[in-house]
Amino acid sequence: MKRVKAADFRPEHFKWEVEGKVATLTLNRPDRKNPLTFESYSELRDTFRELQFAEDVKIVVFSGAGGNFCSGGDVHEIIGPLTKMDMPGLLEFCRMTGDLVKAMRACPQPIISAVEGVCAGAGAIISMASDMRVGSVESKTAFLFTRVGLAGCDMGACAILPRIIGHGRAAELLYTGRAMSGEEGERWGYFNKLVAAGETLATAQKMAQRLADGPTFAHAMTKNQLDYEWSMSIDQAIEAEAQAQAICMATNDFTRAFEAFAAKQSPVFEGD
Repeated sequence: MKRVKAADFRPEHFKWEVEGKVATLTLNRPDRKNPLTFESYSELRDTFRELQFAEDVKIVVFSGAGGNFCSGGDVHEIIGPLTKMDMPGLLEFCRMTGDLVKAMRACPQPIISAVEGVCAGAGAIISMASDMRVGSVESKTAFLFTRVGLAGCDMGACAILPRIIGHGRAAELLYTGRAMSGEEGERWGYFNKLVAAGETLATAQKMAQRLADGPTFAHAMTKNQLDYEWSMSIDQAIEAEAQAQAICMATNDFTRAFEAFAAKQSPVFEGD
C-alpha cells in the first residue's frame, strides 16, 4: 500500500511545516493578501489527496501569512483569464476548484483553519470546508461571489454553509456577498473559538496538538461519518455508526484506554 511521509511534501506555492503530528499549511503571498492561482489551487488539491497516505500527519492547520487568511482567486492571474475562456474551459476550472473541497473533506486528518483578517471568496470556502475554525475578532469572512456577478453556489457553499450557520444566515451571506464579522461568526457557530488578532495560528495549533495526542484513528472515523451521514436516514446513520464504532473497538487505542482507566492513569494514544 502507498505510504508517504510529511517530509515528502515539498509544495511550491505555499509553506508546509510539520511539528510532531501536526502539519501547518500557510498561504504565503502576504503582499496580495494570499490570493490563489491556478497552480496553487491544483497543488492544494493534490496535497490533500496525498494526505490520506501520510500516516505521520494526524492534524492539519490551514493559515495565511501577513495577518490575512486568503483574498480568494487572484484578480490578475485567475479572474482576468477566466473572462476569456470558453464554456468547457470554465467548467473544467470550476470542477478543479470543487475538487479541492472534495479532497479536504475526504482526507482523514481533521483540518483547523486559523482565520485572520481577510477571508474572502475561495478563501472563505477553504475555511468553510475545514472541520473547525479559529477566528480573529478583526476577521472578515465574505462569500463575495455575487459581487462579481456570480452565483453564491460555489465549491459546495450552498450545501455546506447552511449546515454550519443555518439556512437563513447562509442565504443572506450568499445573496449579498457581505462580510461576516468575527463576532457574528462566533455567535452563529461558524467559528469554534474567537481570539485577538494575531493569536489564531497559535490557538489553532494548540487545538491541533490536543487532537493529535488523542485517538487519531478514531478522529479519522469521526470525520468520515460526519461527511457520510449527510445523505443518510437516521436508521442508516445508526447502522453506519455501529459499524464504525465496532471497528474502533478493535483498535489498540481502545484497549489502552481501558487499561489506563483500570490503572487510574491517563491513556497515551498511538493512533492504531
